[in-house]
Amino acid sequence: MLSPFPFAAIAALTAMTLGILAAMHDEVDDLVAAMRHEDARATVHHIGMRDYHVGELFGQRCVLVLARIGKVAAAATTVTLVHQFGVRELVFTGLAGGVGPHTRVGDVVIADRTVQHDMDARPLFPRHEVPLLGRAEFAADPALTDALYDAAAGFLRDDLATAVPAAVRARFGVSAPALHRGMIASGDQFINAPAIAAELPARLPGLLAVEMEGAAVAQVCHEYGVRHALMRTVSDRADDSAHLDFPAFLGEVASHYSAGILRRFLAARA
Repeated sequence: MLSPFPFAAIAALTAMTLGILAAMHDEVDDLVAAMRHEDARATVHHIGMRDYHVGELFGQRCVLVLARIGKVAAAATTVTLVHQFGVRELVFTGLAGGVGPHTRVGDVVIADRTVQHDMDARPLFPRHEVPLLGRAEFAADPALTDALYDAAAGFLRDDLATAVPAAVRARFGVSAPALHRGMIASGDQFINAPAIAAELPARLPGLLAVEMEGAAVAQVCHEYGVRHALMRTVSDRADDSAHLDFPAFLGEVASHYSAGILRRFLAARA
């Protein structure tokens, strides 16, 4: 059922639900299908060129939305989730380039903090610091992050072998994928150059992965007092091979990671 506004009625119906965002279609398509299968009463609200799917997902009341790519798109979507749907918790799932020394294709990175690697308002403010907020890094919520980490660990240990066939994993070089927790950096740039991939962790010690949305979501959550957690599947090493088979990896590997990990995460909350 497709619904336009009214915002007040939407917020009253969905307050205190969990918001789930992703940047690309394949990262949410399986989740949307699961919601439609599970909840015949699920509704769709079209706001700001986005479809917000409201209903039960793996036993939990959720608002699921494709945020689209980039920091502005992610921030705009997050504000809508907070203001119009009343969400107080938020999870972002998607892909990232691995830049940490031990992050490999097929690994999962759970953010404990995020930073905008392209934020630079010098000399008015220190590099990476968000103007007028007095901080460069935004911490993820510890409890949500722990829960997401546990769900990812369970998926990699028990579900990966059936979720992604061995032949598919071999084709993408996914072997014994690891789980990491640490810094993720965001910027409005697809990183696919070895020099940049090497420079970023040198400039941001502890950096594990780079993407284009998470830190913007984290900033909005900070400003509105919303708990958040962020997970990324490593699709490449952010070097000059980053574009190779990206759509195939997204559809054949990463989408199954997202659905499987979130299934465990939500089931644990039921």
